[in-house]
Amino acid sequence: MTPDHPPGLDLDRLRVLLDRERPGLVTGALSGRLIEGGRSNLTYAVTDGTARWVVRRPPLGHVLATAHDMRREHRVISALHPTAVPVPRPLLLCEDEEVLGAPFYVMEFVEGTPYRTAEQLAPLGPERTRAAVLNLVDTLVELHAVDPAAAGLGDFGRPEGFLDRQLRRWAKQLDASRNRDLPGIDELHATLGRELPRSPAPTVVHGDYRLDNVLIGGEDDTINAILDWEMSTLGDPLTDLGLLVMYSSPLGMPDSPVSTTAQAPGHPAPAELIERYAARSGRDVSAVAWYTAFAWFKLAVILEGIHYRYTLGQTVGRGFDRIGDLVPVFIEHGLTTLQEG
Repeated sequence: MTPDHPPGLDLDRLRVLLDRERPGLVTGALSGRLIEGGRSNLTYAVTDGTARWVVRRPPLGHVLATAHDMRREHRVISALHPTAVPVPRPLLLCEDEEVLGAPFYVMEFVEGTPYRTAEQLAPLGPERTRAAVLNLVDTLVELHAVDPAAAGLGDFGRPEGFLDRQLRRWAKQLDASRNRDLPGIDELHATLGRELPRSPAPTVVHGDYRLDNVLIGGEDDTINAILDWEMSTLGDPLTDLGLLVMYSSPLGMPDSPVSTTAQAPGHPAPAELIERYAARSGRDVSAVAWYTAFAWFKLAVILEGIHYRYTLGQTVGRGFDRIGDLVPVFIEHGLTTLQEG
């Protein structure tokens, strides 16, 4: 495949489909490129020389359909697009695997930058960085204010027992990649299970809400779109807040292959993000330490899975050799968060 025809994207077949389903949308020959940074599903930018779109599909090779459900992603952004929540406008869902080898969907291309590290935020300066992160909180409040039933998402998940199922799910993931001793991780899991909070009314949950999953742009650094809805469901909204707080906390590890944005000049402290969310949403956030500790636990399990695959020679790229050193750090942060409350 050439750079303009990346693997997993058959532009000739895509053009035939678009001409049939959206006549007049495409006015020239298509070219495409893989958008880097995706951790699971593949995302491509496609253009006809005049307009641009985005194609999203599962990874190449054998995948679990439930983990890469294009219909689910397309459904949630279609439901949210008419609301105040900024999402790309969906254009087409294709479940015919003959076109690209897997189900996929097409959405509008949205301008903006996903800020992944403190170093990338630094050029914005303290005032703009602060405003961008506070906008992230405000946009999360907007998402959690959507009435799932009114948006057509009343059956989008099973909110009853949500936290218990989440804990069991990630414990199972941990067991699947255990190949070394991880002091403290079983204690962290057990303590989370004993102190399970009572969930507020369920909302649409993004599942991976953080600064590098939104596009920020414009003179006022507004959030133009929330991306990567593959983990979205109906559930406890404070799981999104806990994850955001975790990603806004310093790791204390220079040159870490996994970083937070907390060290960027002007970045609000976690306590301010929590206070702002509470004030604007009206929700009780007194148990936020549990949700933040759960986020540390979940990321520790994810990183241990990556480390396990690295030990088996199943990962390619830079930084994987240092992932294993991060896991104990995440475990310790989780235990400390619970202890300090």
